[in-house]
Amino acid sequence: MAQAASNPAYSVSFQGQNNLSGDVRDLFLKLYAGEVLTAYEEKKVLMDKVRTRTISKGKSASFPMTGRATAEYLTPGNEITGGSIRAGERIVTIDDLLISSQFIANIDEAINHYDVRSIYSKEAGIALANEADRNVARMLVKAALSTNATRAAGLVQDYKAFSEEDFTDNVTIGSTNAHDTDASHIAQAIFNARKEMEKKNVPMDGACVLLPPDQYYALLDVTDGNKLVYMNRDFGGNGSIAAANVPNIAGMPVFMSNHADVTNLYQNFTTGDAAEGKTGDNAPLANTAGSGRATAYDLPTAAVDGADMVAVAAKIRGFVFTPDAVATVKLLDLGMESEYQINRQGTLMVAKYAMGHNVLRPASAIALLEA
Repeated sequence: MAQAASNPAYSVSFQGQNNLSGDVRDLFLKLYAGEVLTAYEEKKVLMDKVRTRTISKGKSASFPMTGRATAEYLTPGNEITGGSIRAGERIVTIDDLLISSQFIANIDEAINHYDVRSIYSKEAGIALANEADRNVARMLVKAALSTNATRAAGLVQDYKAFSEEDFTDNVTIGSTNAHDTDASHIAQAIFNARKEMEKKNVPMDGACVLLPPDQYYALLDVTDGNKLVYMNRDFGGNGSIAAANVPNIAGMPVFMSNHADVTNLYQNFTTGDAAEGKTGDNAPLANTAGSGRATAYDLPTAAVDGADMVAVAAKIRGFVFTPDAVATVKLLDLGMESEYQINRQGTLMVAKYAMGHNVLRPASAIALLEA
């Protein structure tokens, strides 16, 4: 009786193996990491528009503040003794670790279905990007509301008074609350904001405009072309209504983000009188103590310098700001980890970063307010 031929061994193309050698899952985390990073970079709007520093150790970083030099006429025969320039600092503290995690059972099957894996990785990147942008937007709110040293002391964390610091006033959109969705009045308010910064000697390098969707699309009002004079090429305008692209206004690019809408920055936030006097979970603007700086981005509900900060924040319809308005410090930049857990028969994937934010120069942020 002839012996049956043995079944030949098939060569397996492992999709997670690097160059057909080593760990058959070696590339899986790298693919996940790449998609998280891509989603993060595509989604973030504000992170690249503020001052950013990366540190390797420590819990905080100092951003120097420099005063102005003075000039004087020299009296013949007098000795030149030199003048003094004031110096100060802004401290930015690292927050607790921010994570976005997913647990995937039967990892091989999940990864082979790329549409499923890409959804997980994309959502992780978007979640981290959204939280980073929200924190920067919260700092813009604080910076814009800090219209003098007294308010800055009550709003900016670790604020140290700097006698030569300038402050800018916020501007209103038109003369009635109906003007906050009127293209011509929004454009004029943006010009007024730039003028206020110029009057206070704020460096305008990198200045931009941030608007929520209502105000952004109001600038593309197709019902009345007379309101769109800033898009008229005869006056040096640009942009496209067909592409829903708002042009530069007052020499500054205009960006849109839901995070410019204060109602989206704070959970359960409501505008008007209903926002006042709330407690517990309904007081999202309370500046309460918490782990790390998890709640340090919230605004106080109490009056600061005689002004109700909740009521003022409720009127914000956008920002004009420069990179000097907010400082960001990164301790751990965007990173990914993965671990297969035998007892749970699945893989835990974690996207994370550790960074902190604070107001740097309040004069560099102006809020566009409902009249």
